[in-house]
Amino acid sequence: MNPVDASRRAFLGRSAQGLGGVALASFLEPGRLLGAPGAGPLTGLPLPRKAKRVIWMTMAGGPSQLELFDHKPKLAAMDGQPMPESFTKGQQLAQLQGQRLICQGPQFRFRKFGRNETELSELLPHLGSVVDDLCLVKSMTTEAINHDPAHMFMNTGSQIAGRPSMGAWLTYGLGSEAEDLPGFVVLVSTGSPARSPQPISARQWSSGFLPSRHQGVQLRAKGDPVLYLGNPPGVSREAQGGDVAAINALNRQIEPVLADPEIATRIAQYELAFRMQASVPDLVDLSREDPRILDLYGCRPGDGSFASNCLLARRLAERGTRFIQLYHRDWDHHSLLREELPLRAAEVDRACAALITDLKQRGLFEDTLLVWSGEFGRTPMKQGNKGPAGRDHHNKAMSLWIAGAGIRRGMVFGATDELGYAAEEGVVTVHDLHATMLHQLGIDHTAFSYKFQGLDARLTGVEGARVIKEILA
Repeated sequence: MNPVDASRRAFLGRSAQGLGGVALASFLEPGRLLGAPGAGPLTGLPLPRKAKRVIWMTMAGGPSQLELFDHKPKLAAMDGQPMPESFTKGQQLAQLQGQRLICQGPQFRFRKFGRNETELSELLPHLGSVVDDLCLVKSMTTEAINHDPAHMFMNTGSQIAGRPSMGAWLTYGLGSEAEDLPGFVVLVSTGSPARSPQPISARQWSSGFLPSRHQGVQLRAKGDPVLYLGNPPGVSREAQGGDVAAINALNRQIEPVLADPEIATRIAQYELAFRMQASVPDLVDLSREDPRILDLYGCRPGDGSFASNCLLARRLAERGTRFIQLYHRDWDHHSLLREELPLRAAEVDRACAALITDLKQRGLFEDTLLVWSGEFGRTPMKQGNKGPAGRDHHNKAMSLWIAGAGIRRGMVFGATDELGYAAEEGVVTVHDLHATMLHQLGIDHTAFSYKFQGLDARLTGVEGARVIKEILA
Protein backbone atom coordinates (compact mmCIF):
# COMPACT_ATOMS: atom_id res chain seq x y z
CA MET A 1 0.00 0.00 0.00
CA ASN A 2 1.23 3.49 -0.81
CA PRO A 3 2.33 5.17 2.50
CA VAL A 4 0.46 8.34 1.57
CA ASP A 5 -2.74 6.39 0.97
CA ALA A 6 -2.25 4.55 4.24
CA SER A 7 -1.78 7.79 6.16
CA ARG A 8 -4.83 9.35 4.53
CA ARG A 9 -6.98 6.32 5.32
CA ALA A 10 -5.69 6.27 8.89
CA PHE A 11 -6.57 9.96 9.34
CA LEU A 12 -10.05 9.49 7.90
CA GLY A 13 -10.61 6.38 9.98
CA ARG A 14 -9.65 8.17 13.18
CA SER A 15 -11.83 11.15 12.27
CA ALA A 16 -14.80 8.88 11.66
CA GLN A 17 -14.62 7.44 15.17
CA GLY A 18 -16.47 10.48 16.44
CA LEU A 19 -17.13 10.37 20.15
CA GLY A 20 -14.39 7.88 21.06
CA GLY A 21 -12.60 9.67 23.87
CA VAL A 22 -13.86 13.23 23.23
CA ALA A 23 -17.44 13.91 24.37
CA LEU A 24 -17.33 11.13 26.97
CA ALA A 25 -13.64 11.30 27.85
CA SER A 26 -14.55 11.57 31.52
CA PHE A 27 -16.27 8.18 31.28
CA LEU A 28 -13.06 6.33 30.49
CA GLU A 29 -10.60 4.41 32.53
CA PRO A 30 -7.01 5.56 31.84
CA GLY A 31 -5.80 4.21 28.52
CA ARG A 32 -9.19 2.78 27.53
CA LEU A 33 -11.10 3.93 24.50
CA LEU A 34 -14.87 4.04 24.91
CA GLY A 35 -16.29 0.80 23.63
CA ALA A 36 -12.85 -0.60 22.82
CA PRO A 37 -12.31 -4.36 22.83
CA GLY A 38 -11.94 -5.61 26.37
CA ALA A 39 -13.41 -2.50 27.93
CA GLY A 40 -15.20 -3.27 31.16
CA PRO A 41 -17.40 -1.17 33.44
CA LEU A 42 -16.37 2.46 33.17
CA THR A 43 -15.51 4.72 36.09
CA GLY A 44 -16.04 8.43 36.58
CA LEU A 45 -19.64 8.47 35.35
CA PRO A 46 -21.20 11.88 36.01
CA LEU A 47 -24.42 10.59 37.60
CA PRO A 48 -25.20 8.13 40.40
CA ARG A 49 -25.51 4.72 38.84
CA LYS A 50 -28.55 2.75 39.97
CA ALA A 51 -28.72 0.22 37.13
CA LYS A 52 -26.03 -2.13 35.86
CA ARG A 53 -28.14 -3.79 33.19
CA VAL A 54 -31.46 -3.62 31.34
CA ILE A 55 -34.05 -6.30 30.57
CA TRP A 56 -36.53 -4.90 28.03
CA MET A 57 -39.61 -7.01 27.31
CA THR A 58 -41.21 -5.98 24.00
CA MET A 59 -44.72 -7.18 23.24
CA ALA A 60 -44.55 -7.00 19.45
CA GLY A 61 -47.82 -5.99 17.83
CA GLY A 62 -49.06 -3.48 20.39
CA PRO A 63 -50.96 -4.87 23.39
CA SER A 64 -54.24 -3.16 24.24
CA GLN A 65 -53.72 -0.97 27.30
CA LEU A 66 -57.50 -0.60 27.57
CA GLU A 67 -57.88 -4.29 28.41
CA LEU A 68 -54.73 -4.60 30.51
CA PHE A 69 -53.73 -1.44 32.39
CA ASP A 70 -55.91 1.61 31.70
CA HIS A 71 -59.39 1.12 33.17
CA LYS A 72 -61.98 3.45 31.58
CA PRO A 73 -65.49 3.16 33.07
CA LYS A 74 -66.69 5.99 30.81
CA LEU A 75 -65.62 4.03 27.75
CA ALA A 76 -67.55 1.04 29.05
CA ALA A 77 -70.64 3.22 29.46
CA MET A 78 -70.31 4.42 25.84
CA ASP A 79 -69.81 0.97 24.34
CA GLY A 80 -71.42 0.86 20.89
CA GLN A 81 -71.98 4.62 20.70
CA PRO A 82 -70.27 6.93 18.18
CA MET A 83 -66.87 8.18 19.26
CA PRO A 84 -67.20 11.94 19.95
CA GLU A 85 -65.69 13.84 17.05
CA SER A 86 -64.04 16.25 19.48
CA PHE A 87 -61.52 13.52 20.33
CA THR A 88 -60.64 12.42 16.80
CA LYS A 89 -61.18 15.32 14.40
CA GLY A 90 -58.03 15.98 12.38
CA GLN A 91 -56.19 13.13 14.11
CA GLN A 92 -54.03 10.53 12.41
CA LEU A 93 -55.41 7.01 12.53
CA ALA A 94 -54.09 3.82 10.99
CA GLN A 95 -56.68 1.49 9.43
CA LEU A 96 -59.68 3.36 10.85
CA GLN A 97 -58.94 6.56 8.94
CA GLY A 98 -62.11 7.79 7.25
CA GLN A 99 -64.33 5.12 8.79
CA ARG A 100 -67.27 5.45 11.16
CA LEU A 101 -65.79 5.42 14.65
CA ILE A 102 -67.60 3.46 17.37
CA CYS A 103 -66.58 3.22 21.04
CA GLN A 104 -65.67 -0.21 22.32
CA GLY A 105 -65.74 -0.76 26.06
CA PRO A 106 -63.13 -2.86 27.88
CA GLN A 107 -63.54 -6.55 27.07
CA PHE A 108 -62.37 -7.76 30.48
CA ARG A 109 -62.91 -6.73 34.08
CA PHE A 110 -60.31 -4.96 36.19
CA ARG A 111 -59.32 -5.85 39.75
CA LYS A 112 -57.47 -4.01 42.50
CA PHE A 113 -54.09 -5.37 43.53
CA GLY A 114 -51.45 -4.48 46.09
CA ARG A 115 -51.23 -2.03 48.96
CA ASN A 116 -52.30 0.89 46.78
CA GLU A 117 -55.16 -1.05 45.16
CA THR A 118 -53.69 -0.59 41.69
CA GLU A 119 -56.17 -1.52 38.98
CA LEU A 120 -55.01 -4.21 36.57
CA SER A 121 -56.85 -6.53 34.24
CA GLU A 122 -58.23 -9.78 35.57
CA LEU A 123 -55.98 -11.34 32.89
CA LEU A 124 -52.87 -10.40 34.92
CA PRO A 125 -53.24 -12.00 38.37
CA HIS A 126 -49.58 -12.96 38.70
CA LEU A 127 -48.41 -9.49 37.75
CA GLY A 128 -50.92 -8.19 40.26
CA SER A 129 -49.13 -10.18 42.96
CA VAL A 130 -45.96 -8.11 42.37
CA VAL A 131 -47.62 -4.81 41.41
CA ASP A 132 -46.12 -3.15 44.49
CA ASP A 133 -42.72 -3.58 42.82
CA LEU A 134 -43.82 -1.88 39.58
CA CYS A 135 -44.22 1.66 38.32
CA LEU A 136 -47.14 1.69 35.88
CA VAL A 137 -46.95 4.51 33.33
CA LYS A 138 -50.32 5.19 31.69
CA SER A 139 -49.38 8.31 29.73
CA MET A 140 -46.83 6.96 27.25
CA THR A 141 -46.96 8.25 23.66
CA THR A 142 -45.03 7.61 20.48
CA GLU A 143 -44.75 9.18 17.04
CA ALA A 144 -45.11 6.13 14.81
CA ILE A 145 -48.38 4.42 13.95
CA ASN A 146 -47.25 1.34 11.99
CA HIS A 147 -45.31 -1.62 13.33
CA ASP A 148 -41.81 -1.47 11.85
CA PRO A 149 -41.25 2.31 12.22
CA ALA A 150 -42.80 2.13 15.70
CA HIS A 151 -40.31 -0.56 16.71
CA MET A 152 -37.50 1.50 15.18
CA PHE A 153 -38.60 4.56 17.15
CA MET A 154 -38.91 2.67 20.42
CA ASN A 155 -35.52 1.00 19.96
CA THR A 156 -33.47 3.79 18.42
CA GLY A 157 -35.30 7.07 18.99
CA SER A 158 -35.84 7.46 15.24
CA GLN A 159 -38.30 6.01 12.74
CA ILE A 160 -35.56 5.93 10.12
CA ALA A 161 -33.55 2.73 9.84
CA GLY A 162 -29.80 2.95 10.35
CA ARG A 163 -29.66 4.44 13.84
CA PRO A 164 -28.13 2.47 16.73
CA SER A 165 -30.47 0.63 19.04
CA MET A 166 -30.39 1.37 22.74
CA GLY A 167 -28.56 -1.87 23.50
CA ALA A 168 -25.81 -0.85 21.07
CA TRP A 169 -25.57 2.61 22.65
CA LEU A 170 -25.19 1.06 26.11
CA THR A 171 -22.54 -1.49 25.20
CA TYR A 172 -20.66 1.25 23.35
CA GLY A 173 -20.86 3.60 26.31
CA LEU A 174 -20.53 1.20 29.24
CA GLY A 175 -18.97 -1.93 27.81
CA SER A 176 -20.09 -5.27 29.20
CA GLU A 177 -19.30 -7.28 32.30
CA ALA A 178 -19.75 -10.54 30.37
CA GLU A 179 -16.40 -11.91 29.23
CA ASP A 180 -17.63 -14.90 27.27
CA LEU A 181 -21.09 -13.75 26.15
CA PRO A 182 -22.30 -10.80 24.07
CA GLY A 183 -23.07 -7.58 25.90
CA PHE A 184 -26.34 -7.19 23.98
CA VAL A 185 -28.53 -10.29 23.54
CA VAL A 186 -31.93 -10.64 21.84
CA LEU A 187 -34.44 -13.45 22.47
CA VAL A 188 -37.60 -13.91 20.38
CA SER A 189 -40.70 -15.98 21.16
CA THR A 190 -44.08 -16.33 19.46
CA GLY A 191 -47.56 -16.78 20.87
CA SER A 192 -49.19 -20.17 20.56
CA PRO A 193 -51.22 -20.80 18.58
CA ALA A 194 -49.78 -18.06 16.39
CA ARG A 195 -52.22 -16.18 14.16
CA SER A 196 -50.36 -13.19 12.73
CA PRO A 197 -47.00 -12.72 14.42
CA GLN A 198 -45.19 -9.63 13.17
CA PRO A 199 -41.79 -10.20 11.58
CA ILE A 200 -39.00 -8.81 13.74
CA SER A 201 -36.08 -7.63 11.64
CA ALA A 202 -32.47 -7.75 12.82
CA ARG A 203 -32.22 -4.02 12.11
CA GLN A 204 -34.16 -3.54 15.35
CA TRP A 205 -31.01 -4.48 17.26
CA SER A 206 -28.55 -2.91 14.82
CA SER A 207 -25.47 -0.96 15.87
CA GLY A 208 -26.27 1.60 13.17
CA PHE A 209 -23.35 3.98 12.73
CA LEU A 210 -21.61 2.75 15.89
CA PRO A 211 -18.90 0.09 15.51
CA SER A 212 -20.65 -3.11 14.47
CA ARG A 213 -19.34 -5.10 17.44
CA HIS A 214 -22.07 -3.40 19.49
CA GLN A 215 -25.00 -4.83 17.56
CA GLY A 216 -27.28 -7.28 19.33
CA VAL A 217 -26.79 -11.03 19.02
CA GLN A 218 -29.94 -13.11 18.69
CA LEU A 219 -29.99 -16.42 20.50
CA ARG A 220 -32.53 -18.73 18.89
CA ALA A 221 -35.26 -20.08 21.14
CA LYS A 222 -35.19 -23.63 19.75
CA GLY A 223 -32.45 -25.82 18.38
CA ASP A 224 -28.89 -24.53 18.38
CA PRO A 225 -29.01 -21.08 19.99
CA VAL A 226 -26.31 -19.88 17.59
CA LEU A 227 -25.63 -21.27 14.12
CA TYR A 228 -22.33 -23.11 13.67
CA LEU A 229 -21.81 -23.15 17.43
CA GLY A 230 -20.03 -26.49 17.28
CA ASN A 231 -16.93 -27.32 15.27
CA PRO A 232 -17.17 -29.47 12.12
CA PRO A 233 -16.17 -33.13 12.46
CA GLY A 234 -12.43 -33.50 12.73
CA VAL A 235 -11.78 -29.94 13.95
CA SER A 236 -10.72 -29.82 17.61
CA ARG A 237 -11.14 -26.85 19.90
CA GLU A 238 -7.38 -26.47 20.03
CA ALA A 239 -7.16 -26.30 16.22
CA GLN A 240 -10.04 -23.82 16.11
CA GLY A 241 -8.29 -21.66 18.72
CA GLY A 242 -5.10 -21.73 16.68
CA ASP A 243 -6.96 -20.52 13.59
CA VAL A 244 -8.56 -17.67 15.52
CA ALA A 245 -5.20 -16.65 16.99
CA ALA A 246 -3.53 -16.65 13.55
CA ILE A 247 -6.32 -14.64 11.90
CA ASN A 248 -6.33 -12.08 14.69
CA ALA A 249 -2.53 -11.77 14.57
CA LEU A 250 -2.86 -10.74 10.92
CA ASN A 251 -5.67 -8.34 11.75
CA ARG A 252 -3.61 -6.72 14.52
CA GLN A 253 -0.76 -6.14 12.08
CA ILE A 254 -2.94 -4.21 9.66
CA GLU A 255 -5.07 -2.40 12.26
CA PRO A 256 -2.59 0.43 13.07
CA VAL A 257 -1.99 1.01 9.36
CA LEU A 258 -5.63 1.41 8.36
CA ALA A 259 -7.06 2.63 11.71
CA ASP A 260 -10.38 1.11 10.65
CA PRO A 261 -12.58 0.47 13.74
CA GLU A 262 -14.15 -2.50 11.96
CA ILE A 263 -10.84 -4.35 12.20
CA ALA A 264 -11.00 -4.05 15.98
CA THR A 265 -14.56 -5.31 15.72
CA ARG A 266 -13.44 -8.30 13.69
CA ILE A 267 -10.74 -9.16 16.24
CA ALA A 268 -13.14 -8.88 19.16
CA GLN A 269 -15.89 -10.88 17.46
CA TYR A 270 -13.59 -13.74 16.45
CA GLU A 271 -12.43 -14.02 20.05
CA LEU A 272 -15.94 -13.74 21.47
CA ALA A 273 -17.29 -16.36 19.04
CA PHE A 274 -14.58 -18.76 20.15
CA ARG A 275 -15.42 -18.23 23.83
CA MET A 276 -19.15 -18.55 23.12
CA GLN A 277 -18.63 -22.09 21.84
CA ALA A 278 -17.98 -23.03 25.45
CA SER A 279 -20.23 -20.58 27.29
CA VAL A 280 -23.49 -20.64 25.31
CA PRO A 281 -24.31 -24.36 25.71
CA ASP A 282 -24.02 -23.94 29.49
CA LEU A 283 -26.11 -20.74 29.40
CA VAL A 284 -29.07 -22.29 27.58
CA ASP A 285 -29.03 -25.62 29.42
CA LEU A 286 -31.99 -25.14 31.74
CA SER A 287 -32.08 -28.80 32.74
CA ARG A 288 -29.80 -28.07 35.68
CA GLU A 289 -32.05 -25.34 37.05
CA ASP A 290 -33.83 -26.11 40.30
CA PRO A 291 -37.22 -27.66 39.40
CA ARG A 292 -38.84 -25.12 41.70
CA ILE A 293 -37.47 -22.31 39.51
CA LEU A 294 -38.77 -23.96 36.35
CA ASP A 295 -42.15 -24.28 38.03
CA LEU A 296 -42.01 -20.63 39.13
CA TYR A 297 -41.62 -19.50 35.52
CA GLY A 298 -43.91 -22.19 34.13
CA CYS A 299 -41.52 -23.40 31.46
CA ARG A 300 -39.76 -26.53 30.27
CA PRO A 301 -36.17 -26.70 29.03
CA GLY A 302 -36.01 -26.08 25.29
CA ASP A 303 -39.68 -25.12 24.81
CA GLY A 304 -38.80 -21.77 23.19
CA SER A 305 -41.45 -19.93 25.21
CA PHE A 306 -41.45 -16.39 26.54
CA ALA A 307 -41.21 -17.93 30.01
CA SER A 308 -38.00 -19.78 29.06
CA ASN A 309 -36.62 -16.57 27.61
CA CYS A 310 -37.37 -14.77 30.89
CA LEU A 311 -35.37 -17.42 32.72
CA LEU A 312 -32.55 -17.08 30.18
CA ALA A 313 -32.67 -13.32 30.77
CA ARG A 314 -32.02 -13.89 34.46
CA ARG A 315 -29.11 -16.21 33.62
CA LEU A 316 -27.68 -13.61 31.22
CA ALA A 317 -28.04 -10.92 33.89
CA GLU A 318 -26.08 -13.09 36.33
CA ARG A 319 -23.32 -13.48 33.75
CA GLY A 320 -22.90 -9.75 33.13
CA THR A 321 -24.77 -9.11 29.88
CA ARG A 322 -25.55 -5.39 29.71
CA PHE A 323 -28.75 -5.27 27.63
CA ILE A 324 -31.20 -8.15 27.23
CA GLN A 325 -34.19 -7.67 24.95
CA LEU A 326 -37.08 -10.12 24.81
CA TYR A 327 -39.58 -9.95 21.95
CA HIS A 328 -42.89 -11.79 22.27
CA ARG A 329 -44.92 -11.70 19.06
CA ASP A 330 -48.59 -11.89 18.05
CA TRP A 331 -50.18 -8.98 19.95
CA ASP A 332 -51.66 -7.28 16.86
CA HIS A 333 -55.36 -7.71 17.63
CA HIS A 334 -57.28 -5.86 14.93
CA SER A 335 -59.91 -8.55 15.46
CA LEU A 336 -60.48 -11.47 17.82
CA LEU A 337 -59.34 -9.30 20.73
CA ARG A 338 -61.55 -11.02 23.26
CA GLU A 339 -60.56 -14.45 21.99
CA GLU A 340 -56.80 -14.00 21.69
CA LEU A 341 -55.71 -11.44 24.26
CA PRO A 342 -56.20 -13.93 27.14
CA LEU A 343 -53.80 -16.32 25.39
CA ARG A 344 -51.04 -13.73 25.06
CA ALA A 345 -51.60 -12.37 28.56
CA ALA A 346 -51.33 -15.85 30.08
CA GLU A 347 -48.04 -16.43 28.25
CA VAL A 348 -46.38 -13.41 29.83
CA ASP A 349 -48.20 -12.83 33.14
CA ARG A 350 -46.70 -15.64 35.18
CA ALA A 351 -43.28 -15.34 33.56
CA CYS A 352 -42.93 -11.60 34.24
CA ALA A 353 -43.91 -12.03 37.87
CA ALA A 354 -41.47 -14.95 38.15
CA LEU A 355 -38.63 -12.88 36.68
CA ILE A 356 -39.19 -10.13 39.25
CA THR A 357 -39.39 -12.65 42.11
CA ASP A 358 -36.30 -14.50 40.91
CA LEU A 359 -34.25 -11.32 40.50
CA LYS A 360 -35.28 -10.17 43.98
CA GLN A 361 -34.30 -13.41 45.70
CA ARG A 362 -30.90 -13.34 43.96
CA GLY A 363 -30.15 -9.71 44.82
CA LEU A 364 -30.32 -8.56 41.20
CA PHE A 365 -33.56 -6.57 41.24
CA GLU A 366 -31.99 -3.47 42.81
CA ASP A 367 -29.55 -2.95 39.94
CA THR A 368 -31.56 -4.36 37.02
CA LEU A 369 -33.84 -2.02 35.08
CA LEU A 370 -36.91 -3.84 33.71
CA VAL A 371 -39.20 -2.38 31.05
CA TRP A 372 -42.39 -3.97 29.63
CA SER A 373 -43.88 -2.26 26.58
CA GLY A 374 -45.35 -2.63 23.12
CA GLU A 375 -44.46 -0.39 20.20
CA PHE A 376 -47.71 1.58 20.48
CA GLY A 377 -51.15 1.36 22.07
CA ARG A 378 -54.63 0.57 20.72
CA THR A 379 -57.63 2.77 19.98
CA PRO A 380 -60.71 3.10 22.21
CA MET A 381 -62.66 2.70 18.96
CA LYS A 382 -63.81 -0.65 17.70
CA GLN A 383 -62.26 -2.16 14.60
CA GLY A 384 -64.25 -4.66 12.60
CA ASN A 385 -68.01 -4.28 12.48
CA LYS A 386 -68.52 -7.84 11.35
CA GLY A 387 -67.44 -10.76 13.48
CA PRO A 388 -65.23 -10.58 16.60
CA ALA A 389 -63.84 -7.06 16.89
CA GLY A 390 -60.46 -5.67 17.85
CA ARG A 391 -58.67 -2.35 18.12
CA ASP A 392 -56.52 -0.36 15.70
CA HIS A 393 -52.97 0.94 16.17
CA HIS A 394 -52.75 4.08 18.28
CA ASN A 395 -49.82 6.38 19.09
CA LYS A 396 -51.44 8.95 21.40
CA ALA A 397 -51.88 6.66 24.39
CA MET A 398 -50.20 3.50 25.58
CA SER A 399 -49.24 1.95 28.90
CA LEU A 400 -46.03 0.34 30.05
CA TRP A 401 -44.43 -0.66 33.30
CA ILE A 402 -40.90 -0.13 34.54
CA ALA A 403 -39.28 -1.56 37.65
CA GLY A 404 -36.08 -2.08 39.61
CA ALA A 405 -32.89 0.00 39.75
CA GLY A 406 -34.13 3.05 41.64
CA ILE A 407 -37.63 3.23 40.14
CA ARG A 408 -40.42 4.06 42.58
CA ARG A 409 -42.41 1.00 43.59
CA GLY A 410 -46.17 0.67 43.66
CA MET A 411 -46.68 3.85 41.66
CA VAL A 412 -49.10 4.78 38.88
CA PHE A 413 -47.84 7.71 36.83
CA GLY A 414 -49.76 9.78 34.29
CA ALA A 415 -53.28 9.47 32.94
CA THR A 416 -55.28 9.52 29.72
CA ASP A 417 -58.60 11.26 29.05
CA GLU A 418 -61.88 9.68 30.15
CA LEU A 419 -62.13 7.54 27.00
CA GLY A 420 -58.45 6.58 26.87
CA TYR A 421 -57.87 8.31 23.54
CA ALA A 422 -54.90 10.53 24.45
CA ALA A 423 -52.44 10.98 27.30
CA GLU A 424 -53.20 14.22 29.13
CA GLU A 425 -51.47 14.10 32.53
CA GLY A 426 -47.73 13.55 32.84
CA VAL A 427 -47.31 12.91 29.11
CA VAL A 428 -44.24 10.76 28.40
CA THR A 429 -42.41 10.46 25.08
CA VAL A 430 -40.08 7.72 23.88
CA HIS A 431 -37.17 10.13 24.22
CA ASP A 432 -38.20 10.81 27.83
CA LEU A 433 -38.17 7.07 28.52
CA HIS A 434 -34.71 6.70 26.98
CA ALA A 435 -33.38 9.70 28.94
CA THR A 436 -34.71 8.21 32.18
CA MET A 437 -33.18 4.81 31.48
CA LEU A 438 -29.81 6.37 30.67
CA HIS A 439 -30.04 8.44 33.86
CA GLN A 440 -30.48 5.30 35.96
CA LEU A 441 -27.47 3.82 34.19
CA GLY A 442 -25.39 6.81 35.24
CA ILE A 443 -25.38 8.61 31.87
CA ASP A 444 -26.37 12.20 31.18
CA HIS A 445 -28.32 11.82 27.93
CA THR A 446 -27.45 15.36 26.79
CA ALA A 447 -23.72 14.52 26.83
CA PHE A 448 -23.99 11.04 25.31
CA SER A 449 -23.47 11.62 21.59
CA TYR A 450 -21.59 10.32 18.57
CA LYS A 451 -20.37 12.38 15.64
CA PHE A 452 -22.23 11.18 12.55
CA GLN A 453 -22.52 12.99 9.23
CA GLY A 454 -21.24 16.16 10.85
CA LEU A 455 -23.80 16.15 13.66
CA ASP A 456 -23.74 15.06 17.30
CA ALA A 457 -26.26 12.21 17.16
CA ARG A 458 -27.96 11.20 20.39
CA LEU A 459 -30.25 8.36 21.40
CA THR A 460 -32.65 10.94 22.86
CA GLY A 461 -32.62 13.26 19.86
CA VAL A 462 -32.60 17.05 20.11
CA GLU A 463 -36.29 17.68 20.79
CA GLY A 464 -35.92 18.36 24.50
CA ALA A 465 -36.20 14.96 26.20
CA ARG A 466 -36.49 15.00 29.98
CA VAL A 467 -35.72 12.56 32.76
CA ILE A 468 -39.02 11.51 34.36
CA LYS A 469 -37.90 12.38 37.87
CA GLU A 470 -41.37 11.80 39.32
CA ILE A 471 -40.94 8.02 38.94
CA LEU A 472 -37.49 7.86 40.54
CA ALA A 473 -37.13 6.72 44.13
